[in-house]
Amino acid sequence: MSQFWLYFKLGLTHVLDIHAYDHILFLIALTVPYSFGHWKKVLWLVTIFTLGHSFSLVMSAYGLVKVSSALVEFLIPVTIMVTALFNIFTATRRSGVEKFGPAFFVTLFFGLIHGLGFSTYFKGIIAGEENKFLPLLEFALGIETAQVIVVLVVLILGFILSTIFRFNRRDWIMVISAIVIGVVLPMLIENYPY
Repeated sequence: MSQFWLYFKLGLTHVLDIHAYDHILFLIALTVPYSFGHWKKVLWLVTIFTLGHSFSLVMSAYGLVKVSSALVEFLIPVTIMVTALFNIFTATRRSGVEKFGPAFFVTLFFGLIHGLGFSTYFKGIIAGEENKFLPLLEFALGIETAQVIVVLVVLILGFILSTIFRFNRRDWIMVISAIVIGVVLPMLIENYPY
């Protein structure tokens, strides 16, 4: 049982680590257009992101895929930037009612990229493990739990600002997405691989 908590906590802290805030930035950009009324869609998006993240970890842990870490470290802020820019350009048109649109496939792809970013570290941790799948599953549960925490915080803040302070929903999306872009720009410049 302590083994479960080890990998679960690793997944939890992977997302909630303030020094590795790229994951949090992506979740903020992913969640900010939605409200509690869209909770099912948000939960699906976060779960799809976790599946992509976990799939790339599995592929990497078993040596089935190898990608340049410099390229992955650049692509992670690109995914955040694209998500935030999409929010800005569609802030007035977002209805949140579409079922499985491009957002789900893009989120899955972005999850794959984010998982590759953590794969080298994770491979080092599970190097002595005979069964690599169980630690990956435990880690994924920790990631999903942490992501739900971040999503709830964003949804609660959006709810408070829109109902109590009467902050316009469009303005909320635009301001938060612009802040995310401002934070991610230096990451893009710093990690430019060419």
